[in-house]
Amino acid sequence: MAKTAQIAPSILAADFAKLGEDVRDICESGADYIHIDVMDGMFVPNISFGSAVMKSLLGYAAVPFDVHLMIMDPDRYIEDFVTENTGFVTVHYEACEDLGETLHHIHSLGVKAGVSIKPLTDPQVLDPYLEDIDLILVMSVEPGFGGQKFMPSCLPKIEYYSRKKEELGLEYIIEVDGGVGPANAHLVRDAGIDPIVAGSAAFKAADRTAAIRGIKGI
Repeated sequence: MAKTAQIAPSILAADFAKLGEDVRDICESGADYIHIDVMDGMFVPNISFGSAVMKSLLGYAAVPFDVHLMIMDPDRYIEDFVTENTGFVTVHYEACEDLGETLHHIHSLGVKAGVSIKPLTDPQVLDPYLEDIDLILVMSVEPGFGGQKFMPSCLPKIEYYSRKKEELGLEYIIEVDGGVGPANAHLVRDAGIDPIVAGSAAFKAADRTAAIRGIKGI
């Protein structure tokens, strides 16, 4: 049986002139999470938005927020992104001075903690922290901009974390972000991904429901 996955559409690809309506529609089209890409112009070259934009969606999102902080020293802002609808707060390994303390900080606020790594980061850097991680986000593009082409070099990392999860008997989930659509989603699903982040492939699809079903593999 072919593997299926959940989907976390990224609002970076939504129409910000009608963001609430777009988020409501993407939820009705089959989204499992709403991915919140936060960029500070320092860790990555782009700037996106802050917590006020996410909080404005509380009345529109029927699924949990999947927050991805692409910012330096994320501990300064973690609390701002914790709401009754926040499922995960994910920080970057490369942006944390003490990842263990940051994970503890996130957990102390009552939400699940995720860690993301860039495409050139060795997956083994997370080995000391695996028991404290709820989600591993593998970047399949360089973080900072939407619409980039999928990097197949992420697949061995996904497989590595899948093996470690089984070997250690852990329950973290493995997520991928960047360049995934209906045509190539099977690659990451087969490698062990669940859920899949998708931006343009979901929000900009002519038929969002069909696109989401194609990415999920259902």
